[in-house]
Amino acid sequence: MHKTQPTPASSQSNLRIVSWNVNGIRAAMSKGFRDYVERDTPDIVCLQETKARPEQVDTSWADELGYQQVWNCAEKAGYSGTAIWTRLPMKKHTVGIGIEDHDREGRVITATWDDFHLVNVYTPNSQRGLTRLDYRETWDADFLAYLQKLNRRKPVIFCGDLNCAHHEIDLANSKANRKNAGFTDQERSGLSSIEAAGFIDSLRYYDQSPHKYTWWTYRSNARERNIGWRLDYFWVARRFMPRVSAATIRDDILGSDHCPVEIEVSLGATA
Repeated sequence: MHKTQPTPASSQSNLRIVSWNVNGIRAAMSKGFRDYVERDTPDIVCLQETKARPEQVDTSWADELGYQQVWNCAEKAGYSGTAIWTRLPMKKHTVGIGIEDHDREGRVITATWDDFHLVNVYTPNSQRGLTRLDYRETWDADFLAYLQKLNRRKPVIFCGDLNCAHHEIDLANSKANRKNAGFTDQERSGLSSIEAAGFIDSLRYYDQSPHKYTWWTYRSNARERNIGWRLDYFWVARRFMPRVSAATIRDDILGSDHCPVEIEVSLGATA
């Protein structure tokens, strides 16, 4: 199919950034992911739970659209993993947060431009029975310290699947899930610590309405009934928030048990 080559991101006044947990990029490729990227051509795409190495995925079509790709894969095959695809050339990028115990699972990529750092993260799940909650608490503290260090140099945007609904408004059945993974006091406190450190939940900056979810179980027609959780976020350093002109949930896009979330950022001088 012939496709018109999109305008390079660097010539636009606004930058559109997407975050999406694709729950296996190989499966998502034929279930809506490729169609979405080819149609909308976001400037930057942050992916979580890729579950593949780049050589296992045909992304030649993305190369043709001008995407530079950075992947961070878990040591364990078919597990976790993140990627950033960008049409705006990066100044540099790094993988991980510099702590060996955390960096084996391919959960973080940081890309840097003149104006900001962009951190793509797939936060560990506390798991059924909260078997990984202690680790999750350690992760949250170490990841926040990493964000704060970056943010001292230039503003940080971070996005991804944080595996936590922050407030009761962020999931359909808050009472029933009070002590379940993704809605424990400890996990929610981790997000509150991020907020207290000067980062803003961009969606809630613009939209305080209920029933805004980004993940739905495959069981019981949950997506059709909109019985979901908001687990996917863009958080923005407070001083950079005036440069964010929109934040949206794309629950119309299929292809995963999560949907994409998007923000628009104005390009310009360093904040």
